[in-house]
Parts: sequence; structure tokens; C-alpha cells
Amino acid sequence: MSRIWYILTGAALLVAGGAYFVSQNPVARNIQYVLTYEKTLDTYAQTDTTETDVIRRADVAGRAASLVSAFYGLDSEIPHMFGLVGCKGAGGSDGMPLIFSHEVDITTLEPGDLKITTASGASGEVICLTLAPADDQGELRTALLLGQYGSIDDQPVKVEIVGNVLSLDGTLNFKGAEVTVTPLEVGPSLVWAEIVPETEWNLGVAATKLPWGGGDGCPVGTKQVVRVTWDGGVTKPDGRHADAVEGKLYRVTVSGAGQTTETITPIALADLGDGDNNHELCLDVETPAVSATFPAGHLTDPRDDLNDATSIEVQPRVGGT
Repeated sequence: MSRIWYILTGAALLVAGGAYFVSQNPVARNIQYVLTYEKTLDTYAQTDTTETDVIRRADVAGRAASLVSAFYGLDSEIPHMFGLVGCKGAGGSDGMPLIFSHEVDITTLEPGDLKITTASGASGEVICLTLAPADDQGELRTALLLGQYGSIDDQPVKVEIVGNVLSLDGTLNFKGAEVTVTPLEVGPSLVWAEIVPETEWNLGVAATKLPWGGGDGCPVGTKQVVRVTWDGGVTKPDGRHADAVEGKLYRVTVSGAGQTTETITPIALADLGDGDNNHELCLDVETPAVSATFPAGHLTDPRDDLNDATSIEVQPRVGGT
């Protein structure tokens, strides 16, 4: 009788524990969505396979096809679960978000297009890259590089595009672009901001059930949306997603006719709950946004480095996407 009681008690505890885990873990809670998730934004080729005649290096507004930032975010600490959404077999590797000046065509972007150099002059190895989870409309400019391309003692210092990499609209070639890498110990900062076209607002739309799926939209009644991009993924210091608390910390400067300027607070923060490096600032004015700021010490990268005070000019959306 005692043995049966222990068996039943143990089984009940296992069931209760499993139910609690599922309730607390967004991946487990939405396992049916995880199992059907189709990965289309990862590439593995170690050579440049893109044949093209495109050589143009600037868009119609004169903005160069360049690399905005490279952020050495994790040293051999990519979670093994990342293979569910991103690169297969990337668990335990280094992680580096690489941000482009324009959205990129993933079919032309491969590990073999990149050269990473460390402080000692060694070459790093990128085994895979993916545009996930920053895959909402208008976000396809952040490539997460996975591999072994440095350490805290010999950090990557430069990333170069040595192959043909085209913009999403096929008009620009990034070959020849390069950027200095932000060191591992440095916290995240804003590196890009743009006015989002009204056709991409998705007002009132909820986030997908996946923790790396599409983020939510601004509330109905929003009059302007500004997308800001961090050089790495950001969360609260306790690991939770940013929310209205952080939304109230952003400041946006708008400038209208006659050069009159005003600094305002967004009415809401959107594009949340999808695990990427983008936020949408929802504004209740139509006066064009020209810059955005965020104070120090409220968001962290995956290594728990706090952000410094950061500001960025807001760009219009132009050709080359």
C-alpha cells in the first residue's frame, strides 16, 4: 500500500511539474506552433554562390549600401534551443548580429560572403547565419551570425562583405562593405531608426504565439510609427520583454514646417514579444520624427550588459528598402 502511494504521489508531482513548466515556458506552451515552424531565413554555404551583374552601391537617395553595426553579443553561449528557429547545430556557438543599411535578400547572403578578423589577425568561422527572429515586414536587415569567430581574449574586430550580397529589391550590392565590431563587454545601443510606411503599420494586430514570431502592432489611432533597431537583442534585466514601462522612457523629437521642434513620448511601444532587436514607437502626431533617444540602464543584451544612454537620427524609407 505504501509503495503504491509513493508511486501515485510521484506521478502526480511529475504531472504537476510538467504542467507548471508548460505554463511558464512560451516554447513549451506553444509546442504545436514550434513543431510546424518553417525555417526559411537561414543559410550555410561556405562560398559565394550569387552570380549577379549588380554593382550599384548607393540607393536613389544617395544612401550607401553599408554595414551599420556588428555586435559581438555572446561568446560560445548561443542556446541549443535556438535551432528550432534559426541555424541547425548552432547551440554553444558565438553570436553576432550584423546590421545592414538596407533590407537584404537572404538568398544572396551566406556565411561564405563574410570575412571576420580577430584582434590577433586570425579569421573567424561563420557556420551559419539567419535573419530570424527579426523577420517582420520591413525588418530584414539584421543577420545573426553563428560560429566560432573569437573569444573574450581574442575578440573579432572587423566584419567584411567579400561576396555578392544584394538588397531585398535587388538594386544594391553590399560587396566591399565593412564595419568595426562592438566588443563583448559593451552594452546595446540604438543603431538605426526609420519612419515606417503606413502600409506596414498593422494597427491593433496582436503578436504571434511563438516567442520569436511576429510582434504586435501599434494601437488603433496611431498617427505615425517609428521603428528603432538595437545593435543586439534587448530585454529587461530580468529577461522579460520590454513593455509600456520602457515605452515611456523613449523620447522622440519631431520637427515640422518652419523648423519648429518638439520632444514627445510615444503613446505606446509595439513590435513586442518576438525576441528580436526592433521596437516600434507609436506616435499620436503626424509631424515627422527626426530623432529618438533612450536613457541608460534599463535594457540588457543576452549577456546582461546594460545599455548606455543612446540616441539615433530617424531616416525616411527610400529605395533599396
